[in-house]
Amino acid sequence: MASTRKAKYENLVPTSMGAGFRSTVSMLRDALRKDARRRPPGPIPVVPLSPSAETPEDGVRATWFGHSAFLLELEGKRLLFDPMLSASPSPVPFVGSKRYSGQRLPLAPEQFPMLDAIVLSHDHYDHLDKASIRKLRDKARRFIVPLGVGQRLVRWGVDPGKITEHGWGDETQVAGLTLACGPARHFSGRGLFDRNGTLWCSWAILGERRRVFFSGDSGYAPHFKEIGDKYGPFDLTLMECGQYDERWAAIHMMPEETVQAHLDVRGGLLVPIHWAAFTLGFHAWDDPVERAVKAAEARGVRIATPRIGETVDAMADRYPQTAWWRERRDK
Repeated sequence: MASTRKAKYENLVPTSMGAGFRSTVSMLRDALRKDARRRPPGPIPVVPLSPSAETPEDGVRATWFGHSAFLLELEGKRLLFDPMLSASPSPVPFVGSKRYSGQRLPLAPEQFPMLDAIVLSHDHYDHLDKASIRKLRDKARRFIVPLGVGQRLVRWGVDPGKITEHGWGDETQVAGLTLACGPARHFSGRGLFDRNGTLWCSWAILGERRRVFFSGDSGYAPHFKEIGDKYGPFDLTLMECGQYDERWAAIHMMPEETVQAHLDVRGGLLVPIHWAAFTLGFHAWDDPVERAVKAAEARGVRIATPRIGETVDAMADRYPQTAWWRERRDK
């Protein structure tokens, strides 16, 4: 496991974390205010997943596990991204937000087939989960992570020989695919004293014929267009859309910016992620997808809205477009 590390990492553009006095006071007020719309009225639907032993040699398929976790099948290879599969994204799970689907997942960690790689975007609890990594550590041939994140995996029992760390601009080969580590506009840290001590990133996944982009967590910024110019067009994008607020818009895109970022990277089919699992912001739980669908329709963008566990085939004529969240809202 090689690493070139800095004491602190910085975004490419000036970025406010929205933590001024007035913002902090207003956020505390909002946190104390009860709003039933921040969670669905009951457990949301989950489609069971039964992955085949072999993946298709051509095409692009993605299966969303809620929030930012997804399984990607690209040209016969199988990659798992940001596998936070536990019930709560918190260092103290019994006080954190609980998963909307309860304990149900499309596939339990222990049931996963062998993966060519597990790929991480950053070390926040809602993306990097200790319990999930421990259950999956023998299910992956490689772990592809941003700079500084590998040490956490080693402490959790991952073989250091499986781990490679990458900075913005790095490219690495994974089972015949190229993974390009790109910028994101965000931050890192899991405690009070490690802010920005590890890197955060996006990923471009490049096959011989097909290409996929994963935004990681990010505010809107020029890096999306730069990535599109260098690596696009992409057949499929999985873009952050959720847990936003005007007070911290520099580090989490608003849904309309999600659609613009998809256009910037020259995306084909858009899947909005980073929602439908946990309440980490103050908006209604289904506001991200409602706004993203409206913006996509206005801009002529193809958008898929899968249920958790429902596979999206980016090369098929038909893909999930059901407004399933409205069924939960109206109950």
